[in-house]
Amino acid sequence: MDLNRRNLVKLGLGLSAISAIPGCGDDSGSSSGGAPEPGGTLRIGAIGKSSKTERDPYATISNESDFLIMSLIYDPLTVPGNEPNVAPRLASKWESDAEQRNWTFTIAEGAAFHDGRPVTSDDVVWSLRTLREVAGETKVPVASVNDINSAGPNAVVLTTAGPNSQLPLLLRLMTFVVPEGTTDHSKGIGSGPFELESYTNGNARLVRNDKWHGGAPLLDAIEVTLFESPESMANAVMAGQIDVASSVGAVAGRTAESRGDLQVIRRPNDVAVVIAMRTSDGPFADPRVRAALRLGVDREGMVAQVLSGYGAVANDVLGTGDPTYDTALSQRERDVDRARQLLADAKFDTGKTYPLVTKAEAAGEVESAKVFARQVEDIGVKLEVVVQEANAFYDETWLKAPLYTVNWGTNDSVMFYASKVLTSRTKWNETNFKDEAFDKAYTDALAAPAGAKFTEASKAIQKIQYDRGGYIVWGMADGIDVASTAVRDLPKLGGYGRVQLERVWLSS
Repeated sequence: MDLNRRNLVKLGLGLSAISAIPGCGDDSGSSSGGAPEPGGTLRIGAIGKSSKTERDPYATISNESDFLIMSLIYDPLTVPGNEPNVAPRLASKWESDAEQRNWTFTIAEGAAFHDGRPVTSDDVVWSLRTLREVAGETKVPVASVNDINSAGPNAVVLTTAGPNSQLPLLLRLMTFVVPEGTTDHSKGIGSGPFELESYTNGNARLVRNDKWHGGAPLLDAIEVTLFESPESMANAVMAGQIDVASSVGAVAGRTAESRGDLQVIRRPNDVAVVIAMRTSDGPFADPRVRAALRLGVDREGMVAQVLSGYGAVANDVLGTGDPTYDTALSQRERDVDRARQLLADAKFDTGKTYPLVTKAEAAGEVESAKVFARQVEDIGVKLEVVVQEANAFYDETWLKAPLYTVNWGTNDSVMFYASKVLTSRTKWNETNFKDEAFDKAYTDALAAPAGAKFTEASKAIQKIQYDRGGYIVWGMADGIDVASTAVRDLPKLGGYGRVQLERVWLSS
């Protein structure tokens, strides 16, 4: 990051974080044009598959609808913010020792579960240890559960294997806390701003938690409706059946712009819909083949056709919103002749047809696969686009197939992506990228002090991705919400910041 003193907390890079009211650092709304009004029920739609609903906050959550529900009833330690971009939630403050290995998180004063029990360090330790056992270092980057311990009744200490300046960021929205010993999550007992009243097949009604430690929300209730496709959700908001269509996509955004009763909330440079190439084995293991496919992409054409212009060209590096994003890397342009030569040098079999697997999950995802397949025909690569149902995709394709599309509904930092999908230790290594130099660069970046050394380390990570990583990051889509004009102060933060709805209100 461009790390001055103001930004020390931005990624947890300073020795301590300032105390703040939870949620107040998120710059989470548009100008309301009047005093907030209490009351009312917000009806919001979110994408999901009824066959993939999940109640366990420590499981892999694939439905945006479930993630939205959980983010409102459970408190994580930290959440996305704007200035700084790591904001307090259940943890009111945090600080590390001089080596940045022992991090102490203090529980917010007055934090209590919906059943009235106060949140204690025992609850947080039990929750984080459970998450570490289930998801490994991907979600809680410590070596073992024994590195998560109480520091008195209202604080916990996490001890990392080596210096880790990024821990508060890496814990954002990944650390939902439940009462110690909870194994039945059907009641959804958390400490968040809303309480679960009912849940049926992915649809939920949540009611205001008047005793929330961050201050009572303005809305009386939020009703979350699961939609199987962006198109059905767009139709619902156009017809007035819901008040907000979350991450509904560019086509709906263009339609809504002509409607006086609807507003379009645009989060630039927000959603990654990318192509993952398996790097360890199979037809795309040779880095020359991966380079050829990158050179076969017409990025401007992809943004125009897939995103209807609601997006920007990218450069094969995840984390384009990071202040340390390396704009000095040469922007890849389409070069058909060079791509053909690389394929010939690698002795790539252009006589075969290779499957490109996708699913109708993110807006434009299937279309991105189809446009990409048409484009790489020009370099001699024949792809068959295979559209799978989400269940089949995650069971059969994700983490296994040679070539498939993935989407990330958050444009997070370079370090976030490095930790979640690129290091050899992560369980979510979508391209099976096992690169010793990358792992070392990541470890060096975690240990780097704030300022120029951290920026240099971050750029080293990006250069390896750019040169030989497994992703084709052809562009970044704008996040698009369509809402009734009565909805005020919807979050404008990108990525998972959009689920922080505790300050939303409805005008009369």
